[in-house]
Amino acid sequence: MKKEYIIPIFVPHLGCPHTCVFCNQAKISGEQRQVRAKDVKETIEYYLKNFKTEHNEIEVAFFGGSFTAIDIDLQKELLEAAYEYIEQGKVDSIRISTRPDYIDKNILKMLKKYKVKTIELGVQSTNDYILKISQRGHTFQDVKKASRLIRLYGFRLGHQMMVGLPESTKLDELKTAKDLIKLKPKIVRIYPVLVIKGTELEEQYNNGTYEPLSVTQAVERCKEIADLFNRKKIKIIRIGLQNTEEITDPNDKNSEVVAGPFHPAFRQLVEAGLWYDTIVERIKQFNVKVKEVEIKANPEDINNIIGHKKENIEKLRDIYEVDVIVKADEAIKQGKFEIEIKKTYDDILKEKIGAK
Repeated sequence: MKKEYIIPIFVPHLGCPHTCVFCNQAKISGEQRQVRAKDVKETIEYYLKNFKTEHNEIEVAFFGGSFTAIDIDLQKELLEAAYEYIEQGKVDSIRISTRPDYIDKNILKMLKKYKVKTIELGVQSTNDYILKISQRGHTFQDVKKASRLIRLYGFRLGHQMMVGLPESTKLDELKTAKDLIKLKPKIVRIYPVLVIKGTELEEQYNNGTYEPLSVTQAVERCKEIADLFNRKKIKIIRIGLQNTEEITDPNDKNSEVVAGPFHPAFRQLVEAGLWYDTIVERIKQFNVKVKEVEIKANPEDINNIIGHKKENIEKLRDIYEVDVIVKADEAIKQGKFEIEIKKTYDDILKEKIGAK
């Protein structure tokens, strides 16, 4: 199987006609200068030299801005720079992220010409009231129209949604996930809202009109949302903003994060939480009081089964008094596991009686 590599190129806030309450794109991406064709080529060359294996699936991804809202000549300049590497056989495809209200047939025809494969839409919520107070500048109707056009023209559709927007509840966010599932994206990203310096949300936080989610609250909401997407086999490619020098612990003096559910291993907290719930459910199905179990799973799943800093193992021991042995087994399909009782409390009782 080919290994997938992404060459990220950040196009911060170019062309975006709105400033959302949560957004300071230059801080989030760490990029503040305008990107040109020269920058695109330099970035691609750098990554190509540092990829360690051959026969990869390589995608150039324009992140950070509303790509299709920037000046058309600059769009073409950036796309042409990346397309040169597709023609040379060094890159396989291009990905862009953009706003749903900046997608139409002419734009899609142009993107098709440059071998763009994936289009991610910044949806954030499907509740029009929440979109309005977040100053998104588009509606859910725009999302539906853009999503259908993107799929009609044969692109791979991606959606991005947020958890913890102003006045958004867990029910709103579950509704957003269900609405997006109906639009049939292939990939999704889930971002808990962080309060970033220099945003309107920072002002709301400081004057007490906005209260961010805690890490625990955000993890619990994201778990339910992730479960919905997983059940429909929609690939979740990110949960939480990437940890950078700017996007890091609010207690760090260099951090641009003022408050909110930041955690350097946020995705693992969510995925480990899902595993924990599944394992507990299976243990409860046993008709005996279990003392020790052995879990076998694919090596890719072991860290999440154990949990961040062994949290799952410790919780099972502390709450359910169950000791867990975890073993890697490549024969088991990723996402699946086998569980076997190694010892019950009846066994311990018999051992004690036999020892007398």
